[in-house]
Order: sequence, then structure tokens, then C-alpha cells
Amino acid sequence: MLVKQIIEAIESEVPLCYQESYDNCGLQIGNINNEVHCALLTLDITEPIIEEAKEHGCNMIISHHPLLFTGLKNITGRNYVERIVSKAIKNDINIYSCHTNIDNMHKGVNAIIAEKLGLINTSILLPKTNTLSKLYTYAPIDVADKVRNALFEAGAGKIGNYKECSFNTTGIGSFRGTENSNPTIGIAGGYRETIDEIKIEVLVEQHLQTKVLNALFASHVYEEVAYEWIPLPNVNQQIGAGMIGTLPNAMSEKDFLTFLKTQMKTDCIRHTTLFNKNIEKVAVCGGSGSFLLKDAIRAKASIFITADYKYHQFFDAEEHLIIADIGHYESEQFTPEIFKTILNKKYPNFATLLSNLNTNPVKYFC
Repeated sequence: MLVKQIIEAIESEVPLCYQESYDNCGLQIGNINNEVHCALLTLDITEPIIEEAKEHGCNMIISHHPLLFTGLKNITGRNYVERIVSKAIKNDINIYSCHTNIDNMHKGVNAIIAEKLGLINTSILLPKTNTLSKLYTYAPIDVADKVRNALFEAGAGKIGNYKECSFNTTGIGSFRGTENSNPTIGIAGGYRETIDEIKIEVLVEQHLQTKVLNALFASHVYEEVAYEWIPLPNVNQQIGAGMIGTLPNAMSEKDFLTFLKTQMKTDCIRHTTLFNKNIEKVAVCGGSGSFLLKDAIRAKASIFITADYKYHQFFDAEEHLIIADIGHYESEQFTPEIFKTILNKKYPNFATLLSNLNTNPVKYFC
């Protein structure tokens, strides 16, 4: 298996274009044409993780948190990042990271938290905008089906749980080829032609634009294909931050906190005042999610589960809901399972190994 094949499998499910602007996802160390024998899946990349990869013969590490956020000016072993880079290169270990792009996926980090908690009727808490475009194109009536099917096959026309969605309008198109043209209909340098056409409109997600455009050109009969991209500010219900869902059965606050502690394997939960009410609607955000508090309140969540809350930020709950900080590592510890699911689905015979190491730098004295 080549590095590029593994990357293609992951990014087909978790496109790189959905990472946040500050992030540094993708291949960090290695070469896309390197052969991979086994991949180690982990939350963080530490020196013990490199040793674990060596011990098990894994020459690729796939992590959630990137090793490199900023550029290195020196590699002299002064800190753990420089030492890891040096060891990875010396041992021919490729390193790939998938961070905020998988945070933002409907079936990503927050979905697995929701799954562990048994939440139902889940949806993105803060859907992203400006990730959708409308494609308009025009085709002769007798080839419109061919063009539509090619666009659908490339991924266009998806709206939530529906696919192959389009709007079609019949009209009359006109054109006149110049002396240098090679028209499908009419002759070069001839008269203006008119033809019955269908205007096809489909939604296209950001990561599929090139693929859809290539499908349009390959399926169309015209020498020059007329089309328009219109960026849309619509929210994308499949992409965004956080997740909200409901418990199948309401639980008391203390029972739910006990359940949360067990399911998320955490030694400590920091939380705001309890209200002696049942928990039913639950908002979650793996990692640092304080920026979503207002969205959780707006969605009428009973509790907001996340990490990295600072002292004064707890006051912001203002008795609208309970904030439950379960720890950064604890909230994202199951992310490597997503990588395993993706790779096993695409390449069932490829060897993947979930790390056995706890990379949490935070320890609790309870």
C-alpha cells in the first residue's frame, strides 16, 4: 500500500479543505509514493509513539493532532517535536495528521462521542457556511440524462439525506461557431444555430468541485461547455462544529454525570451548578469547544460536554445549562477508531493498529 492511497482513502471521507485556517493537516513527514506495511493510529504523536511504531513494524503514523503546527527553523533535538521529526526520518516513518477537518465532519469526532453516549436524532451544532456552490449548465435534451447522471456520479446533487437532486428547465439555446470552431451541431463559420436545451441546476460541495467539473466536461457533447458556479452562503448541514442530540431516556443530572464519566473514561469532570433537573438534550464538542456555548444554549441543550474551559468561562453558562469539562484527551481519545473504520472499509486487508499508549499529558490526583 502506498502513502498516497491511504491519504486518498482518508480524504475521500474527510476532505482536507474543511480544516480550519490555523491548522496544518495532511502529510507532515514522508513521501506519497512510499510503501506502507502497517499504520499506527493515535491521537497524539510523542516519542513513545515513535517507539511503539518501530516495535510493531509500522512505517506510517496517522494522528488526530498534528505534530507540526508551525515551521521548524532547526532540527537539533532541543525539544520533543524536533526529536520526533529526526527519529521519524531516520526510521523511514511517514506521519499524516487529520485534525480540524475530521472535527468538522458529520461522521467525525463529535459523532463518535454522541455514539458512545447513545445520543439519537443528532445534528451539527454549528453548521458551516460558504462550502456549497450551485452549478448551472446547459445540454441538448437528448444528452441531458447522460450529463445529469455523470454529475450525480461525481457527487453533485446531495442535500442532507437525499441525493441526485436537481432542477431542470427547458429552453432554447443559441450559438454560432467561428471559423476555428469544431461544433457538434452546425458548421464552423456557419449560421447561428438554435436548439432545445435543458438547464440543469445542482448543488456541489466544496471538496467535489474539481471532480464534478471534470465529469461535466467528459459527459458533454459540446466543444465549449457553458456552465456557471454560484457560491452560496447556505449552511451545510453535513459540515461544521459540535453536535447535538437527545438521550433515548432522560436521566437525572448525577446519573448522567456518572454515565458520562464511565463512557468517556475520564477520572474527573469539572462542571457548573446542577439544577436538579433531568438531562435529555446533550451538546458535545471534542477538544476546545467553549466557542460553541452560545450555540448550545440556543439549541436548548441541558448540558454541554467539551474541554479546556477556563475559570471565568464557566460563569458564561449563566444557569442556562450545565457545562461539563471532561478533558481534552478524554473527549478525543476515540478518534483513531474513525481512521481504522475508514481504512478497513476501503482496504480490508491493510494492517492498521490502534495505539495502546495513553498520550494524555494531563494527570489527575483524585
